[in-house]
Order: sequence, then structure tokens, then C-alpha cells
Amino acid sequence: MPLEYFLFGLITFLLTGVECEETEVFVEAGSQAVLPCKGSPSSSVIPEIIWTKANKGTVWRKDRSGLQYWGSSWTSNGVRRVQCPHSRFERKDFSLQINNVRTEDGGGYSCRVMHGDLITERLIMLRVIKVSLSSPMPLWGSDASISCDVTPWPRGASLQWTLNDRTFDPQSGSDTDQRVVREKATVRLTGIWTCVVGFRGREGRASAALNVKGIIHPSTDGTKLYAAVGSAVSLPCVFSSGLTPSDPVWEKLKPGFIFKPSPGRLPASFSPSSSSSQPLSDKSASLTEVEVGDEGRYRCSGTLDGQQLTRNMQLVVAKIISSPPTKTSVTLTCDLTDSSEVTDYEWVQLISDLNGSQSVQSVQKGISLSINTMSEESQGEWACLFYGKHGILGNVTYHIHTMSALSGHTSPGSSQNTAAVVGLGFLLLVLLLILAQVYKNHQRRKRIFQFPALETIVHTNSNEREERERNQEKK
Repeated sequence: MPLEYFLFGLITFLLTGVECEETEVFVEAGSQAVLPCKGSPSSSVIPEIIWTKANKGTVWRKDRSGLQYWGSSWTSNGVRRVQCPHSRFERKDFSLQINNVRTEDGGGYSCRVMHGDLITERLIMLRVIKVSLSSPMPLWGSDASISCDVTPWPRGASLQWTLNDRTFDPQSGSDTDQRVVREKATVRLTGIWTCVVGFRGREGRASAALNVKGIIHPSTDGTKLYAAVGSAVSLPCVFSSGLTPSDPVWEKLKPGFIFKPSPGRLPASFSPSSSSSQPLSDKSASLTEVEVGDEGRYRCSGTLDGQQLTRNMQLVVAKIISSPPTKTSVTLTCDLTDSSEVTDYEWVQLISDLNGSQSVQSVQKGISLSINTMSEESQGEWACLFYGKHGILGNVTYHIHTMSALSGHTSPGSSQNTAAVVGLGFLLLVLLLILAQVYKNHQRRKRIFQFPALETIVHTNSNEREERERNQEKK
């Protein structure tokens, strides 16, 4: 092709009265290509325009009479893939548009514009770029390749790969000219691949999307999950949409085995998900009530097309440690089984109003918090929030009980209330005794009044005794 291009240009250059220019055009396969061509702006003569492709003959032609012709290879089922818009002719713009560019469209083109004796010719090299994938959705762990093809390939051109608009650095096995990237399919390869080609000050690019099938959540091994003691936590294991893994298994890995971890016993609160509304690709599980001993590494696995896919994750358990309280203060410390990803701690107080709604009041930064137990404002719920590089990782809460329970101190107001209660109780007791005595007297008199004769005898004897006593005194 370079030899054809050279001869094509040389013949044109030797023609008498011909002005010759060359242009490089890069375009992505499947898109529209515009091959530039402009005539002499000073000429008023209706021009004749001929577009040809090297070794392929006429592409499109327009005579001075206005008649147009199309090459047979550029028409398919009555639909023409090339056109030269008439609306631009007044501006002496005779650029050729090629729709749905194919790889075989690449090569040298010539635009000849004849204004009477003045002939202007433009040489355009159309280079078609295409990114090809061995599979648009390779299975995790399988071999994947991404190739960049340019037709015709420009010798001496530069090539660069980007993945999701970032320069891609191959880890292994790429061709020396970088046209092909060969990697093991992992989540690292997922995204938009773009091949950027530079040549003679021009740049072209083409893209393709690649999506690796497998366990998509968590997306990487070693993902840390954070949960507070006593709370529930979800252990995610989600496969790509549409995949139904067989033999799904959950394991808790024993500590100390990094390269060949050995499975241990799952926690008592472990519960595999079994909801009927859950997609078949979701094999997540959960712990209904986290304990400190539940921390560690977990592994989920499933089989697809005879290949076992696994994902490891780490559960980090958080709790608040309270120091022995003094008469005036207590210290709370935020404690995590693994704090390697924690960059900052923040303590907040959760304040509830009469309507039952809660508000958050930030108190201070730091892993520990000292609280004045003598203050009524210290009562209630406190939370420790811990953060990583990309935001909050989790939180754990602690409830402060009444101040007397914390400090063992009774306030003066409480003592006065107790004395008042005791005094009131004593007074009620005296009143009850008086009422009981009155009631007894009343009952006794009531029983005597039931026998009138007895009452007369009692009174007669009493009167006689009193009279005898008076007589004796007179003697």
C-alpha cells in the first residue's frame, strides 16, 4: 500500500497544471469519515469533481452539467454510503462523506477539482482504526486480549492504550509494538479501552467496551467490611447479571494461612441468604448479631463453566471500650480489630427531642473521648465514626446511663426529695394508728349497747360504789 500511495502521488504531481496536496485522516470503524477537498475560491466556473480510490476506480463524480455518478462498490441494496453535500458547493467545499466506514475503506483517495484549465487535486490517506476484543465478556481468570488495528498501518506511528481515560500499564505479555494487550481477565480490565494512534501531527482513536464476568461485588480480594458488636452485617457475594453459579460455598478462613488458607468454623449467627426475591446471581450471606470473635477473613465461591471463582473479604469488628469511671469522668475509646485503613475518628452525640427525632452534634476528633459524668448533658447515646481515604467506613455507639449510676453520687435535690417522702410516710402511719384506735372504741361501745339491762346494772353498781366512798369520807 505505501508503494501504491507513492506512485499515485507521483503521477498526479507530474500532470501539467495540477496543484497537489496530501492529508492524513484517521477514523474509527463504523463511524462517518469526512475526506476534505476544497476548490479554488476565486474561480466562478462551474467545476467538475471526481473522487477516486487507488486501485478501486471512481467513488463519486459530478460533471459540469450537474449529473452525478457513483461507483458500484459504494452502493448496497440501493443505499449509497458516500455523498458530497451540495449545500457546501457554494463555499467551494467538495468534501466526501463516507458513512459506516469499514476496514476495507482504508487507503489512498484522490479529489480532483477542474475549473477550466485549472486543476486542483487533493490526496487523502484514510486510515481506519478498530479495537478488537477476544471476547467482550471474558470469564474471570481466563485469557483476554485487546488488539488495535489500523488500515493501512502507518510506519513510524505511535500507539498508546488508555483504560477508562487513564493510561494503561500492561502487567505482562504485550506485543513489542503494543498493538495487542494480553492479560488474565480480572476486574482490572473492565471498562472502555481506547487505542490512540499518532502520526505526522495527526491523532486518531477507537474504543471498545470490555466487561469481565464473575464476582462483581466485592470487586477485589481483601475488601474490608466493618460492623459494630451486636449489629447485623451483610457478607456480599454477587456474580455478574445472568450468571447462576453452581455449588456456592461460604467459608471462614483460619488466621495465619495467607497463601493456602484453611477453612474454619462459621459463626453461630451466620445465615446464608435464601430469599425467593433474590436474583440467582446473588449468593450473599449475613451475620445476624456480630461478636468480637467473628472478625477475620471469609471466602465465597461458586462454579461457572467448570471453573471455580472465589472472592476473599475481611470482617473488621468495632466496639467501644469504657475505662473505670471516676467521680467526675469516664473515658471512651474506639477499638477496631483492624485499623490499618482508618485515617480519622470523630465522636458525636445523638440527641433526641420530645418528638422522638434525633440530631447529631459533633464533639471532637480522636480515638478517645473523655466525658464529664457530673453534667446532665452527658447522658444519652454517643457514637464513634471512623473514616478512611474515601469517606466513612462505619460507626459504633455507646449509651451513657444516669449520672448517679456512673459516679455513685446523690445530688442535694435528690436527698431533700427522699426526706420529704419519709416524713410523709410517717405522718400517714400515725393517722392510720389513730383511726384504728377510734374504730376499736366504736366497736366496743357498739357491742355494749346491744344489752340495755347489762348497761343498767353497770350504772347502778357504779353509783352505789361512789355513794359508799362519800359516806366513809364523812365519818
